[in-house]
Amino acid sequence: VHWTAEEKQLVTSLWTKVNVDECGGEALGRLLIVYPWTQRFFSSFGNLSSSTAICGNPRVKAHGKKVFTSFGEAVKNLDNIKATYAKLSELHCEKLHVDPQNFNLLGDIFIIVLAAHFGKDFTPACQAAWQKLVRVVAHALAYHYH
Repeated sequence: VHWTAEEKQLVTSLWTKVNVDECGGEALGRLLIVYPWTQRFFSSFGNLSSSTAICGNPRVKAHGKKVFTSFGEAVKNLDNIKATYAKLSELHCEKLHVDPQNFNLLGDIFIIVLAAHFGKDFTPACQAAWQKLVRVVAHALAYHYH
């Protein structure tokens, strides 16, 4: 994947402002609410019976933080995302059996959360760069499925 200097700058500069705790928990919570079939991968997380329960669930928040923190590795390794996510791809494919389409869904949720948190700073150019990034990450995570 080729990244322009502008794309790299847009991605990295916004990432420095991201509150991983807040955005991560919100993103995973939204995923579980908007796409309820994804909850089956999180059955050990306890109460996921309503949007209120999901948003208040400390395990959802903690795992969301973990996911967003991992996403930060993509930001740090824009030129080597496939290798960066090789082990996570294998884990999600071989052990967790996550439908790879869920990576795209989570990427879309990331975009929504970033737009909600950054408003005017999340310009169309910034969105385009982030949309590219979430698709590249989703593809890297799905690599072992091929």
